[in-house]
Amino acid sequence: MDEDVTYNKVEDVVGSHVEDAVTFWAQSISRNHDIVKIGSALAEVCPQSNSVFGNPDLNKIYAGLFSEDKCWYRCKVQKVVSDEKCLVRYIDYGNTEILNRSEIVEIPLNLQFPDVAKKYRLWGLQIPSGQEVTQFDQGRSFLGSLIFEKEIKMRHKVTYQDGTIVAQAEYGNVDIGEEVAKKGYAEKCKLPSSSNAPEERKTDPGQLGIGNLKSPILLWGHRPNPSAFTRPKGRFNGRMVPDLKAKTLVTFPKDRLAVGDFNLGSNVSLEKIKQDQKLIEENEKLKSEKEALLESCRELELKVKQTSLELQRAKATSVELTKHLENTLHTHVGTRIKSLAAKVEILKEVRRANINVRCGDDLSDAVKVVAEGHLVTPSSLDELEKIWEEYNLAQEEIQICQNVNEGNILIAKRNEVRQKLYTAVEVFIVEVDELSLNNRLKTLQELSASLEAVYGQTREVRNAEEILQKFYEWKHGKREEFNRVRMETDTSLQLLAKWFSSTIKFFDLNDEESLNSEEAIGNVDEILEKIESDVCKELEISLVEQGDIDKEIILNTYNEVLQKIRSEERLITVVQAKYKASIEFKKQIMEWLNKSPNVDHLLSIKKTLKGLKAQLRWKLVEKNNLEEADDCDESEIEKIKEEIIQLRHCVFEKIYHEQEEYEKLTSLVQKWFPELPLLHPEAGILKYMNSGGILTVSLERDLLDAEPMKELSSKRPLVCSEVDGQKVLLKGYSVDTDTEATVIQRAARYHKAWREAKEESGLLPLMFLFLCKSDPLAYLMVPYYPRASLGAVQASMPLSAEEALKVMKGVAHGIHTLHKANIIHGSLHHNNIFVLNRERGIVGDFDFTKSVSQRTAMNSMVIGGLNLMSPELKVGQPASPSSDLYAYGCLLLWDDDVKTLLSSLIYCRNSMTAEQVLNAECFLLPKITLIAYPEKDSECEEKEELDAENLAMYDEKTRNSEDNFD
Repeated sequence: MDEDVTYNKVEDVVGSHVEDAVTFWAQSISRNHDIVKIGSALAEVCPQSNSVFGNPDLNKIYAGLFSEDKCWYRCKVQKVVSDEKCLVRYIDYGNTEILNRSEIVEIPLNLQFPDVAKKYRLWGLQIPSGQEVTQFDQGRSFLGSLIFEKEIKMRHKVTYQDGTIVAQAEYGNVDIGEEVAKKGYAEKCKLPSSSNAPEERKTDPGQLGIGNLKSPILLWGHRPNPSAFTRPKGRFNGRMVPDLKAKTLVTFPKDRLAVGDFNLGSNVSLEKIKQDQKLIEENEKLKSEKEALLESCRELELKVKQTSLELQRAKATSVELTKHLENTLHTHVGTRIKSLAAKVEILKEVRRANINVRCGDDLSDAVKVVAEGHLVTPSSLDELEKIWEEYNLAQEEIQICQNVNEGNILIAKRNEVRQKLYTAVEVFIVEVDELSLNNRLKTLQELSASLEAVYGQTREVRNAEEILQKFYEWKHGKREEFNRVRMETDTSLQLLAKWFSSTIKFFDLNDEESLNSEEAIGNVDEILEKIESDVCKELEISLVEQGDIDKEIILNTYNEVLQKIRSEERLITVVQAKYKASIEFKKQIMEWLNKSPNVDHLLSIKKTLKGLKAQLRWKLVEKNNLEEADDCDESEIEKIKEEIIQLRHCVFEKIYHEQEEYEKLTSLVQKWFPELPLLHPEAGILKYMNSGGILTVSLERDLLDAEPMKELSSKRPLVCSEVDGQKVLLKGYSVDTDTEATVIQRAARYHKAWREAKEESGLLPLMFLFLCKSDPLAYLMVPYYPRASLGAVQASMPLSAEEALKVMKGVAHGIHTLHKANIIHGSLHHNNIFVLNRERGIVGDFDFTKSVSQRTAMNSMVIGGLNLMSPELKVGQPASPSSDLYAYGCLLLWDDDVKTLLSSLIYCRNSMTAEQVLNAECFLLPKITLIAYPEKDSECEEKEELDAENLAMYDEKTRNSEDNFD
């Protein structure tokens, strides 16, 4: 067999001939051209070839003239029927036919190659025993309708020695074997293994033997309706397809019936064939019985030998045991007393330990604690939750309201509910004792911890009352049994002590009391036996592990107790949370119970800002006029510049105050007054909230003393300015109505992710986002770190290994912060990573006008002239957190100390997260002194000279690059 080679091989074939409901022949689609070439070649050579004479070679390939279409096909002689006729099989199609010798000719060696058609058998199926001829024909026709002239997918399972391939056949989504079995034309059989497949071939139950039929079978050539499922004729979809007219024969296993005699219409009667078959079966049965008897005889002989050896060993053991008993009789009394004393000593320790857990005393105490101090749900809690739900609903209705008049009605309704809620909160606060809640929760937590330490994890149980009742009955029974056994032990020990007392008196020669030996010694063996039994029984009850029934009762009780504890803990937690919320509500609402906040202070700030900006613009105009005048006064210009600086400082100071006021109003909107944006649209509260606090309408481009940065403005306008002594960068984005909302939304998400951790976020902060009033531009203000990008630092003064790990850990923090907020950066490269003070790395922002797919397409990383794009992006898949991790791994290519992490980032990204990167071993190592570029350390003197040159080259590169700033 070649099962190991072809197992589970998948092959596409076309059915060409059906033998029975589980056996058929098929041609591989890959050999379509071979069939065409064979037909053409045979048509040329066969008319001039010699016919077969003498005894044909059964292993040789000939050509036969098929009776239906008078075309030549390759064949093999299966049997010589007579001097004039032979039974042949067309090897490229699988069907058989009886031909005259003159119709069988020799063919050249170049056509002597293996068969095109292969014989297949459906995996795991066989023809049922005793199948009727009619059902046999129906099964054959049904299989033909499924496979004939159809493209079938074959999954090889086993290849028999005769070349038959047992396989699973599928046509589209249809499992052909399952369909045949469903119709009842075949039945499931034991699947052959690689060790017994050859033997199974000899007794293949799938082939239809004469013993399997209930009625005589007609010779195939004499049937009124020959099978249509035979060899190909013509073409089908560009390949040879089966001929629907050819006749064929049913093949039977050789060990059951001579195929040639039966199929050729021999005169052997059906009754004679059945008799011969029966004799063969009886002969096989006798052979099997003989083998079984011989095997039984061998087993009996082996058992006799084993028994003899066991008897010898038993005899030797008996002799040794006898000697041992003789030796131990001399020390029996002392040994027995010592054993009893050791057990009594253990029993003393057990009693001193006072083991009560075995009787469930700890669980009884727990049940008592849970039952006696059980928290009753405050009567006002349900009413409070009902009113609170009504209040939240009223707040939501106000929040979504767009009409001021309707909003006023809803506000009045809400105020009524708020008053009711305030009253309910006061009642609830009075009813709840916070100290008692805390003490009760602490008690339950300590109790559950102690029980879990003894019994372990819990599981859910039902029928609580039944469980506790069973536990009390079990505990009562165990306690009674324990007390009875202990009493019996005490009685036995007292008898032993009394026996020792009388024995001492008997052996005291000076004692005047006369006792005979029988009175003194008595039945000491019975006493010792009894006390040993009682002591062992008490030790067993105290120390031996409980049975399954006892364990089940204890564990069920434990689980029930712990469920009650957990349930009460949850109730306490709910009450505590509601109590804290009520206290907070009462504390904060007191100020606003009978009044509403206003935006007057915010509007006042805005008004002041407006005046300051007007003054600043006027001063800027004065400065420009003075600078352009022919007789400009430098001192006057310097004075105006100082005033401009002061005014600009005041403007930003007011903008910060404006943001503080917005934050206060935002808090009020979110907690208590959702109507503020509706009632005061002029304040712009909703726009501020939607932007996450990053958008400001009070800042304008012309108020800043901005210096254009032409070398960095290849993508968008970039200007540098200074705000309160800090250098800032203004990024200009072209926006329209739709893009403006998208930019604000994306910037708000990024800003929210940064704001939750701020400096610990690992992200570049966004300072302000404002819209230009005169042009369709949005400006984003961020801190400016000149020459601090990772690419610039590595070009001028490369990081040491220790510094690199610190920086890259900060970058990992930034990626983790974004991914927690469901943000994919998509634009991570060496010019968008910033190194602060050579010890902290942060991730730069990205182009908020671009989607993540657009960012990844525009900003793939280039290192050493090699474009590094993650595999999923290369094949057109959408970007994912794994894409950011791939880019992060590429940033580490210059560091040899992170190879393990780098390997995981490249090969295991789908199962890796940014949080796992943060916990990588390389970031947890102690400080090291290894430098990332050791080849430069030997030339320290030259290094300083090269730094300036490298930085100049980098500056030139950044001026021509479009990837420097997103």
